[in-house]
Amino acid sequence: MSLDISAIGAQKVKSVANGESRELKSFWEEQNVAIIFFRRWGCTLCRLWAKELGEIAPVLEKHNVKLVGVGVEEVGSKEFVDGNYFDGDLYYVENLSTYQSLGFKRFNVITILTSLLWKQSREALSKGRSMALGGDLKGDWVQTGGALLVEKGGKVLTHFVQTGPGDRLPNLEILKHFGLENEYKAEVTGNKKSEPIEESATEAQP
Repeated sequence: MSLDISAIGAQKVKSVANGESRELKSFWEEQNVAIIFFRRWGCTLCRLWAKELGEIAPVLEKHNVKLVGVGVEEVGSKEFVDGNYFDGDLYYVENLSTYQSLGFKRFNVITILTSLLWKQSREALSKGRSMALGGDLKGDWVQTGGALLVEKGGKVLTHFVQTGPGDRLPNLEILKHFGLENEYKAEVTGNKKSEPIEESATEAQP
């Protein structure tokens, strides 16, 4: 889809840490930014993506690329912070229209339950349990998210839309968009190109 970056930049988010409100465009006015739009703070697969992003967070910071995580709601954010899943600043949208303007679709309960049959879902949930990421049932179950990588000044480098609740943008792809692929350490991150993975009704079990 074609993005109206000016309209998206005017959307507001609130800081999980202190509740302060700011426009999205404030993130890319002074530096490059990688904004990850999580679907639900208590989602095991969102926590897994957050943890994987931590593997490249030092590289992004070294090159002055701000890493930001955004959620659809405040519910569950405290547990996400307490779990130390994400190496960046956390916010939540003031209005769900922010996700809609980015083309992040909503599924339904049947779609979510169908994901139990996906091999990728079982593998991802298994990885999440092995990492003791846990999960809970709080919040919006059917919203999906994605990512927005923006260059200083407002040039969109990539707009990633989840094809399923657990789909994620690989670390190597993120670094490539900022010209940092030479600093990717595959033997350290182990972050291969991901396929769509979904969340199951048993995600709340650690």
